Amino acid sequence: MPQTSSSSQMDSAVVSQDAPPVHAPAIASFVPDAGPTAQDGPPSPVRQYLSTRGNGGLADKTFAAAMLVCALSIFVIVLFILTVLILRSKLSLAQFGFHFFSGSDWDPVSGSFGALPFIFGTLATSLLALALAVPLALGVAVFLTELCPAKLRAPISFLTELLAAIPSVVYGLWAVFVLVPIMRDQLGPLLYQYLGWTGFFEGYNFGVGLLTASIILAIMILPIISSIARDIMLAVPVSQREAVLALGATRWEMIRTGVLRNARIGIVGAVILGLGRALGETMAVTMVIGNHPGISKSLFAPGYTLASVIANEFTEATGDLYLSALIEIGLALFLVTIVVNAIARALVWAVTRGAPARVH
Repeated sequence: MPQTSSSSQMDSAVVSQDAPPVHAPAIASFVPDAGPTAQDGPPSPVRQYLSTRGNGGLADKTFAAAMLVCALSIFVIVLFILTVLILRSKLSLAQFGFHFFSGSDWDPVSGSFGALPFIFGTLATSLLALALAVPLALGVAVFLTELCPAKLRAPISFLTELLAAIPSVVYGLWAVFVLVPIMRDQLGPLLYQYLGWTGFFEGYNFGVGLLTASIILAIMILPIISSIARDIMLAVPVSQREAVLALGATRWEMIRTGVLRNARIGIVGAVILGLGRALGETMAVTMVIGNHPGISKSLFAPGYTLASVIANEFTEATGDLYLSALIEIGLALFLVTIVVNAIARALVWAVTRGAPARVH
């Protein structure tokens, strides 16, 4: 028995000598991190804030609810404005019906109201402004995206967008003191001399009229169309340009087939958005259009728009029917503006798909 015990002790000693030593770091590597220790220093301010604050679930839900209320408030405001316009124009709607938009007689004294001259003036000035602004705006957008040197791109873009920040009354004052004399003394006589045979440039030219209002509108909507068209063109992939150039196309052919063709829907959306701005412009147009409810073929003739008649005659409306007719004009302008802007936004989204513009 003593020999057996001694041999077992010797075997255990041999096993203990042959076994590899166990190091403390190997065991500690399996222990999860228990947080900062005294050797790591004090916890950071962010960790202290996170450890002291309570449950953030309530705060997240409150924030989400507040943002939802902000988003829904836009729909509430639009519906509220639409409801007020409908209720306040109910008298005119009941008395004139659809004839209100087809009649041309505007006589507040006798109680006869027709909005056709204002619709004509609005459409004439807006469409002519688009005809003047779209080529120039597309030229600016193409130059900034494809041809402009890198050093000049930022200053030109800034100056173009600065035009959109100028108040409309400033445009109106500039038109009264600068554009109207030019139209009366220089540009008007030239147009009458060379294009008078068309019938669009005949009659008395006082400097104020449909053409002057269209020019000032074209200047005002140019930065809107140019900025949106530039973003649409920047959204066209670079590979599209490289593929067209690889086929042997020139720079103009690349821009025409690789850029403008792919961005055409978005450019149309930009044009329609500019049209929405032109339809609703008030102060600058009121100062230079002449404010006469008439329909004339000549662009030198004075006119009236839906927005300018409201601005001019709203404070003079004494009777309930007169006031209701002006509010119905506002209702028509409100609905047209919403439809035009919705179509423009849909066309722009169809091209960009919500992707941000990229600067090459």
